[in-house]
Amino acid sequence: MGISLRLILGDQLNQSHSWYKEVNPDVVYVLMEMKQETDYVLHHQQKIACFFEAMRRFASHLKSHGHRVHYVHINDEENQQKLSTNIAWLINFYSASKFEYQLPDEYRLDEELKALEKSLDVPVYAVDTEHFLSSRKDLEEQFANKKQVLMESFYRGMRKRYGILMDAPDKPKGGKWNYDAENRKPYKGKEALPAHNQPRNKLSQVKEDMVKADLNYFGEMPEDTAFWPLDREQALQVLQDFIQHGLPYFGTYQDAMKTGNDFLFHSRLSFALNVKLLHPMEVIKAAEEAHQRSPAVYSLAGTEGFIRQILGWREFVRGIYWWKMPEYGESNFFGQTRELPTWYWTGETKMHCLKECIKGSLNNAYAHHIQRLMVTGNFALLAGIHPTAVDAWYLGIYIDAIEWVEMPNTRGMSQFADGGFLGTKPYVSTANYIDKMSDYCGHCHYDKKLKTGAKACPFNSLYWHFYERNRALLEKNPRIGMMYQLLNKMDTNEKQKILSHAEGLLQNLDKL
Repeated sequence: MGISLRLILGDQLNQSHSWYKEVNPDVVYVLMEMKQETDYVLHHQQKIACFFEAMRRFASHLKSHGHRVHYVHINDEENQQKLSTNIAWLINFYSASKFEYQLPDEYRLDEELKALEKSLDVPVYAVDTEHFLSSRKDLEEQFANKKQVLMESFYRGMRKRYGILMDAPDKPKGGKWNYDAENRKPYKGKEALPAHNQPRNKLSQVKEDMVKADLNYFGEMPEDTAFWPLDREQALQVLQDFIQHGLPYFGTYQDAMKTGNDFLFHSRLSFALNVKLLHPMEVIKAAEEAHQRSPAVYSLAGTEGFIRQILGWREFVRGIYWWKMPEYGESNFFGQTRELPTWYWTGETKMHCLKECIKGSLNNAYAHHIQRLMVTGNFALLAGIHPTAVDAWYLGIYIDAIEWVEMPNTRGMSQFADGGFLGTKPYVSTANYIDKMSDYCGHCHYDKKLKTGAKACPFNSLYWHFYERNRALLEKNPRIGMMYQLLNKMDTNEKQKILSHAEGLLQNLDKL
């Protein structure tokens, strides 16, 4: 029969995949560390290190269960640092008679492997990753002939399909599908924050390999230690810890932000999920079963809010990605052109909310969804930053950012670059929203109440400038008509002061 070479990408670390049910000496599994994957955007060093270490541990797991593994380290002499050339070399090295791979979750790798198939002299077979709860095409097929693509409709269909939080086939538990309105409270310190019993992974060897390979990266990794789950056992421990300590208050405070605490009640499971150390259904079931055991501790509203993020939103944005790529990656509805301010790479800004969120991201390779959406993303949209620059920053800085999930969240949800295909309105705000959901404004150099002057919060004037300069594109949007009513009623001199102040800020973004 000959040797079959099977490729495992760095985000395909699924121990439960049917590939591994049987040990076959004629099958060689290959994992590769490559500059192709570290260099296509500038990545946070924790992201590179954690991917490498998780891949190494997965390879060790396969070997310990009797599988043949060929692991290509970043500094191996034979490493060509590119997927296609490495595969061609390995097929030749093993005289392989067949090449197999699991379908990639990124469009660029999907295209590269399709092109590679045409150039190889051996049969090529692609199989599913056996991870997601919907197919690449499900969303497109559901909404192909509809005027509007609604996550809520998709989510309800997923609840029915899998019987999650249902009293009957068409009856949601508690009589409501969505409890989002109950999950938007600021954190005032009443409930004790969880300790987050995360693993301590010493990554000195990986870091040494990264330095030797002369990789480019940014961000921090104090003492070469990362606190993310990097194998199946650690991922299960973090899941258990979240269910016990985080889930009881996650829903209530999922939109809250607090100085000095980057995690609050959030799960920190996104990396483990996105590299497939965990299956989404086992996470969903863990939350649902906790609610069933102790509904007084695990409220229906909070449990539903958490499950919606995974069963609804996570699957929904993947569907958007595969439906609209590659054009989606070029979308720029507002025609924004500016570069990111330099302080996005350092956190050195007088705006405390941005300083807090960016420095937290640089330290942890993480920020929760409201920090991403309503602080760093909000400012980038108001400031007219090119969505490609925003895309690259989000993709590089966050450990859980793989393009299928990052791009729709950035270009669609955060930057409205798709013109409203994913979301129905731009998510922008003045200081008022940030102050409502956090304690950030109380620590700030700027005054949250002022629209003009040296001490005025930049969000306030940039907000109105954004709506004014995009009037032709947004004025007829029914969800934001009130903003234009307020803008039209504004005193002419006051309005001009605000717009002029914003113009000055836009010319000096690096100095804010």
